[in-house]
Amino acid sequence: MEHTSSLPGYVREKLAELDLELSEGDITQKGYEKKRAKLLQPFLKKHEGDKVKSTQPPPYYNVKDTNNSNSHGNINNDGVIVSSEGYSYVTEVPSLSSSQQRHSKKIDFHQSSSVSTSSTPQGGNAGAPGYENMRPQGGAVGDPGYQNTREPSGFQNPQSTNNSQHRQRRTQRKVTHNEKRYHSVRQEAVQQALAALKGRPKPSLPMPSKRTSVLNRSPGCNDELDSSTDDESIPEETISPDKEYNYPRDHISNSILPPEPIIKPPIRESSMGPQQHSRPDVKQNQLPNQKYPSSNSAPERRPPQNLPPIPTSDALSTDAPPIAYKRENDFSDKAFKQKQFNAPDITQFNNAHRAADRVTRYVNVTQNDLTETDANGKWKVSAKIQQLLNTLKRPKRRPLPEFYEDNDIELEIAANTKDPNAPKPEGSTMTPVQGEQLSIPAGLPRTLECALQRYGTNSFKSPMATVLDPNGKITTTLTYGKLLSRAQKIAYALSTKIFSKGPEQVTLKPGDRVALVYPNNDPLSFITAWYGCMFRGLVPLPIELPLSSSDTPPQQVGFLLSSCGITVALTSEACLKGLPKSSTTGEIAKLKGWPRLQWFVTEHLPKPPKEFNVGNLRVDDSAAAYIEYTTDKEGSVMGVTVTRAAMINHCRALTMACHYTEGETIVCVLDFKREVGLWHSVLTSILNGMHVIFIPYALMKLRPSSWMQLITKHRASCCLVKSRDLHWGLLATKDHKDISLSSLRMLLVADGANPWSLSSCDQFLSVFQAKGLRSDAICPCASSSEVFTVSLRRPGRGSCGFSPSATGRGVLSMAALSHGVVRVDSEDSLTSLTLQDCGQVMPAAQMVVVRSEGSPVLCKTDQVGEICVTSGSTSASYFGLDGMTNSTFKVQPLLEEFEQPKDGNGTVNIISKPIGEDFYVRSGLLGFLGPGGLVFVCGSRDGLMTVTGRKHNADDIIATVLAVEPMRFIYRGRIAVFSIKVLRDERVCVIAEQRPDCSEEESFQWMSRVLQAVDSIHQVGIYCLALVPPNHLPKTPLGGIHLCEARRRFLEGSLHPANVLMCPHTCVTNLPKPRELHQDTGVGPASVMVGNLVQGNRLAEAHGRDVGLAEDCERKPQLITGVLRWRAGTSPDHIIFTLLNSKGAIAKTLTCSELHKRAEKIAALLQERGRIEPGDHVALIFPPGLDLLCAFYGCLYLGAIPITIRPPHPQNLNTTLPTVRMIVDVSKSGIVLSIQPIIKLLKSREAATSIDPKTWPPILDIDDNPKRKYAGIATVSFDSSAYLDFSVSTCGRLSGVNITHRSLSSLCASLKLACELYPSRHVALCLDPYCGLGFVMWTLIGVYSGHHSILIAPYEVETNPSLWLSTLSQHRVRDTFCSYGVIELCTKALSNSIPSLKQRNIDLRCVRTCVVVAEERPRVQLTQQFCKLFQALGLNTRCVSTSFGCRVNPAICVQGASSAESAQVYVDMRALRNNRVALVERGAPNSLCVIESGKLLPGVKVIIANPDTKGHCGDSHLGEIWVQAPHNANGYFTIYGDETDYNDHFNAKLVTGATSELYARTGYLGFLRRTECSQAASLLDETTPSVASRDSDTESLNSMSQLQLNFSNASLGANSEHSLIGGAGNSNDQELHDAVYVVGAVDEVISLRGMNYHPIDIENSVMRCHKKIAECAVFTWTNLLVVVVELDGNESEALDLVPLVTNTVLEDHQLIVGVVVVVDPGVVPINSRGEKQRMHLRDGFLADQLDPIYVAYNM
Repeated sequence: MEHTSSLPGYVREKLAELDLELSEGDITQKGYEKKRAKLLQPFLKKHEGDKVKSTQPPPYYNVKDTNNSNSHGNINNDGVIVSSEGYSYVTEVPSLSSSQQRHSKKIDFHQSSSVSTSSTPQGGNAGAPGYENMRPQGGAVGDPGYQNTREPSGFQNPQSTNNSQHRQRRTQRKVTHNEKRYHSVRQEAVQQALAALKGRPKPSLPMPSKRTSVLNRSPGCNDELDSSTDDESIPEETISPDKEYNYPRDHISNSILPPEPIIKPPIRESSMGPQQHSRPDVKQNQLPNQKYPSSNSAPERRPPQNLPPIPTSDALSTDAPPIAYKRENDFSDKAFKQKQFNAPDITQFNNAHRAADRVTRYVNVTQNDLTETDANGKWKVSAKIQQLLNTLKRPKRRPLPEFYEDNDIELEIAANTKDPNAPKPEGSTMTPVQGEQLSIPAGLPRTLECALQRYGTNSFKSPMATVLDPNGKITTTLTYGKLLSRAQKIAYALSTKIFSKGPEQVTLKPGDRVALVYPNNDPLSFITAWYGCMFRGLVPLPIELPLSSSDTPPQQVGFLLSSCGITVALTSEACLKGLPKSSTTGEIAKLKGWPRLQWFVTEHLPKPPKEFNVGNLRVDDSAAAYIEYTTDKEGSVMGVTVTRAAMINHCRALTMACHYTEGETIVCVLDFKREVGLWHSVLTSILNGMHVIFIPYALMKLRPSSWMQLITKHRASCCLVKSRDLHWGLLATKDHKDISLSSLRMLLVADGANPWSLSSCDQFLSVFQAKGLRSDAICPCASSSEVFTVSLRRPGRGSCGFSPSATGRGVLSMAALSHGVVRVDSEDSLTSLTLQDCGQVMPAAQMVVVRSEGSPVLCKTDQVGEICVTSGSTSASYFGLDGMTNSTFKVQPLLEEFEQPKDGNGTVNIISKPIGEDFYVRSGLLGFLGPGGLVFVCGSRDGLMTVTGRKHNADDIIATVLAVEPMRFIYRGRIAVFSIKVLRDERVCVIAEQRPDCSEEESFQWMSRVLQAVDSIHQVGIYCLALVPPNHLPKTPLGGIHLCEARRRFLEGSLHPANVLMCPHTCVTNLPKPRELHQDTGVGPASVMVGNLVQGNRLAEAHGRDVGLAEDCERKPQLITGVLRWRAGTSPDHIIFTLLNSKGAIAKTLTCSELHKRAEKIAALLQERGRIEPGDHVALIFPPGLDLLCAFYGCLYLGAIPITIRPPHPQNLNTTLPTVRMIVDVSKSGIVLSIQPIIKLLKSREAATSIDPKTWPPILDIDDNPKRKYAGIATVSFDSSAYLDFSVSTCGRLSGVNITHRSLSSLCASLKLACELYPSRHVALCLDPYCGLGFVMWTLIGVYSGHHSILIAPYEVETNPSLWLSTLSQHRVRDTFCSYGVIELCTKALSNSIPSLKQRNIDLRCVRTCVVVAEERPRVQLTQQFCKLFQALGLNTRCVSTSFGCRVNPAICVQGASSAESAQVYVDMRALRNNRVALVERGAPNSLCVIESGKLLPGVKVIIANPDTKGHCGDSHLGEIWVQAPHNANGYFTIYGDETDYNDHFNAKLVTGATSELYARTGYLGFLRRTECSQAASLLDETTPSVASRDSDTESLNSMSQLQLNFSNASLGANSEHSLIGGAGNSNDQELHDAVYVVGAVDEVISLRGMNYHPIDIENSVMRCHKKIAECAVFTWTNLLVVVVELDGNESEALDLVPLVTNTVLEDHQLIVGVVVVVDPGVVPINSRGEKQRMHLRDGFLADQLDPIYVAYNM
């Protein structure tokens, strides 16, 4: 209908609703057309005839007769329909009837109703199923650009035209004309599949979230580089010379849906494929009568009984041993010469029946290793002597693999599972294919130098090379005469020029290597320099122009230059000026990784003297002619050496294959410095005296059709292009009218090996056949740097015996190709790949296809392998890389034969024999040989990705990705696909450049559709899909994407993507099996204990030494208040505490009497003003300092119970003040004691927003004066509470424990004994004085032992990081206690200040013990960094140790003054996950270094118990640490909000063994290990005090002379130590010693996949993965692992961390990260002990309070 206005209103409304549904994607195109046709059917018939007449063919196709099915616009001579985007596909099979072709099919892919193709009546729709998302591109059915494509017989759909015109008008704003026109057929297929996938349940994960600052700014977006329209940007969207991904290809042949819904677990049948535009009305005489059975048809799988008879057995079964037999078609001389061999029939001109192409003979033989003859059979010696000989032959050291077994081998096996349903090659073994004999034309010059001299003399005015400027005008033409004279000048200059190499003066000799550095727009200077080197006998190495001194790709080239020993680079004057210069000297900058080069300009050189004759130089043919650089998959640059003989032989072969003749004109668009461009335009052109016109890349960007205009203007007969150039030429439609290609006899497509080239070639031919282009002029070729030209389709093709129109192509199953097998796919397959041939083998060459992995065994005829060539014209070696040279250039293909044992029994041996003496060269191309020696390439070794045992080609993935509506979201040409190795398997990564106007949500939706499309078509998951801002992917000098560099940046974390979608949950299928937890009631703790005893495992139990016994009675504990009074009386002026300020100066000191007097005053104040009675609770809120000490002892004097509380932080009142108030409330404090500044803070207006000041208990100022003195110290019992110790655990649990006077006294006595603390000692403390051992060291032990405590508040170290270390040096401190926060601060802040610290004379040699007070696993890495850094200041690395305490006991382990060095062990992390302890060697895989947490304090007993069963564990088990000690806390005062679960923490009993003993449960997992250690004399020589000094310490409470200390080791695990007086200083004996190793808190264990993980291990791995990660923390959320990382860098770098974090955790821990949260530095909460508060962080994450930069939800 032209106008819908004549329709009834209800019909118009329904049509509008349909249009809306289609635009929203709620209905498929197919459904839309169907419903629309149904609505319009009653109003249609009268308009139908007029409508057909009115349709016009599009101008693009130049079609003269739309009704002629042979018209060039649609179907070429090969029976191939060409789509408007460049995908071709085979038309309907002629042998099928029309009704069969129209047979309706359904697919049931999650939702059968979403795509249905029904029988279409003639007036029905021709729409594409699943095409609903294509609307915005304007490529709808009936669009002018699609009419003839979809209706080859001239039939037009009457209903679709008006609708499409309407939609086209509506979308004209969004897309350009060219975007509409060049849609890929594959795009429709992808849309079809996506429509089918709509029914799939959407993942419940939310979309990644970004901070608004990241959203508003496209990171580093270079706006001026962006193209305003797609027309302008098309030439920019190029890809590297090796892999050009500009356009999709005909990858999937047809989209007729499969006959049955096949859904198999291993390979999911996809629901997509490019849309057929072919109609049933196509004339059936377009194709030769030939069938393509589908891969599951009967002829494909021959039953075993159809095999030829085998002599020894009638049938083969998979279970029977393989039988060997003599093949009748084995290799012979005749077989080698024969070219016709059984090959898979994939071409359109071979009329043989399909069944004949399958395997004729095969035997299923398992491949066994060759069995070596037994040495014993050869030698007549006794077994004993033989044994001795074998022993002597055995190397003394075991080889490395025996030390460390590959524990992850099961991951690799799981990653490469063998699919039992995978197709297997069934053909016979291939025979080598011989090219035609090389016939050299009579007049061809002998060498290139002779050719140049001949043409330069005889036809010196003939043009050799012409170059166009960026405006398309011919600037300069180089004649043969000029070329000869300039080359001679250069040769003479190079022979006389003296280069200075350091002090030496050197000249270049024949055989020396030089670099040629010329820009891509200056081929003339390059050619003259090249032949100048040839005349001089030098070896040129052309390299790309370095763009800047920091570019990474040139750095790799620099390594090549260094290895080649190159010191001289030839260049042009203009190029020299453009090289990066040094900012200071103005000279050419030294490029990173490059050797120091001498630059030689090859212009304006003097004439050589007449006696100089370049012909006098004779160079051997086997000498190197030139070196060409090439890159491998990892980006390493190698130099391929080419001999002179190979060079000239290759030129001769090209001359014959391309029929080159003298005087021909060639147009060259390729890179003339390497590969095809170099071979044809620089070498072979000179040999034949031809004229080459070079078109620079800059001109191609501006005028993509300039090469065709040049062919028209100069009547050129040959042209060298890439398929990209054909594509661009098609886009420049406005230039088509004046073009004539009738003179062109050869259009060489250099990247014909890329499967994408097929669509460009077909599309180009269909358009330009009307302009005189002959179909036999298009010549795809395959090439590689190692083999040169692998194959080339001959121009004209008459000489090969084929009809001119016949070219090989076929529709192959991608699923079979992924298994390395060639299977012709059916027409209606959704996952097929259409390939064209790359011509035949080159003249005088011989080609085989060998297995790409393992030994180079010949492939079967239907097997994909690596193409290898032997001829006189291949490269010789990789320069300086002998090993790689042997494996690439010296390949001897092997023929497998089967040998039956002589006795007829046993297994069949497979013997591999070389097929001949010749060495073959690997081409790096993967493919197979078709009939008639046609070469088919389906990928390259570098682009191959082996994922879960199946091979995928990067180009195939790119085509699918580009088919998902690329125009709107990403730039077509700017995409990189590569694989990375994670967890023993390759993972596919896709990186694309997104358009600047693309919103976050659109990007995410597009990425989701890409994942679905690739999964459906290729049955492979994308591991990482990233979008980078425009112009952010690294480019090659020719403007393409630099794949290796993109991969390197991705792995390094410097790609800076704008969007990332990780899919590890769907991709990673080889994770270890989850551990199954057996709830077996039969094995209880008693059984485990008996098992340990039976196996001889020691039960985990350890004792510290005895505290010391008096002669008969136990030594009485001392009340700390009594000790203070005693010290105040005996040594009143002894300075006991010194407080330092931030500058290191003494702020305050406190003597014994001063402390006593102040404590009395405070006690009187509390009694008088606070009405405090003995037993009342008093909250002490003080900063670290002396006031806290005085207040604490004041409370004890009164008999009150003090609770020390950290004051709120003034800058963070909202979060810290509620915690203070909570402790005051929970501890039931009746009064608060503090100082004036803090009282003001508590009552301030800022604080009032959190806590009402009126609700506080009474607050007393410590400086208030009481009216009368305190009467006397209260008498308290030893078992009464001394103080309450409150702290918040890392899990966020607030708990207060009750410390009695007995515990306090025992703890002080134990510490005094272990640390050898006396009044003459100076101890520096840099700790938080509020809980745990920090409080004990700051407040109690100084009074008890009488030593001098130097107090440094940790916050002072933040302002002056060197404060603590300078104090140690200044006061000659021997013992110091600090926290991990202080250690970390010093390590980070002072890492660059060691020289200045030395200048200040800071000397740490005095330090004897440095104990890090902690309640966690020792931080090995941090401690080692600290020791290594400050070793320069004299710090003894062995003096640093870690203590261990917890809620139930503040000090379980502390490294004593004379204790041995802390022992370290390496345990297997994977065993730890299963609660087992397995010791391994340092450096072993999965090893984790654990250091013991100091030595057990005197009087402490520790066991390891199972936290669940309460059974006693053995040494090899990880369990909870239980402690028994006189200084255990006396129980919880309270656990805030959680009182019930912890009742047994202080009175736990074992259920096995000594069941009556009481223990306190620490809540920490660990293990015990009895180790041998010696007390290091070197460590103790300087630091152990003499016995005299100890005995003279008469000020201690009990004189040492009266105390007889007996140390016994009566108990099983006792540590046999020397007596304190007798042997500490002179013992070097080995001693058994029980070490306690803490692994982590029970509450923090993360249980995933049935195993237990400790957060610190995962966090350590994450910290190592990127240098910009400042801190990280992990926790779980609904069984997902959440990783929070702090980014210390630009917000644009946030998304770099997501893949790296995911990879690292997968590799190290076999865990999939569910959520990655990137936050600012300082977000991860850390408590005063430097421990991460992971549960606080988790709560903040769930409450959305973190303000993250980016949150990535991994799918």
